[in-house]
Amino acid sequence: MDHFFDELGKKLSETADIVGKKTNEIWDREKLKSQIRTLERANERDYVDIGKSVYEKFENHELTDECCIEFCEAIEKRQEQIEDLQKEIDRIKGE
Repeated sequence: MDHFFDELGKKLSETADIVGKKTNEIWDREKLKSQIRTLERANERDYVDIGKSVYEKFENHELTDECCIEFCEAIEKRQEQIEDLQKEIDRIKGE
């Protein structure tokens, strides 16, 4: 019977070691994934800032890149549509 408990103890110890290693692996992977997400969010903020900077140049007639001008014109058109829709909302509220 002692042999049974010795073997059981060894198996439990081995299993605990394996579970511990797997837990550490998962923890390390999740930390790395978190770092990746943080870097991606920082890039997204920078993309937005770049876009705002380009649009400000467009508004000031300082932008010469045709590709960017097309995007800015599309933004400007949508902004006008938003303003028209807001006026319609205001008109409906006033009725």
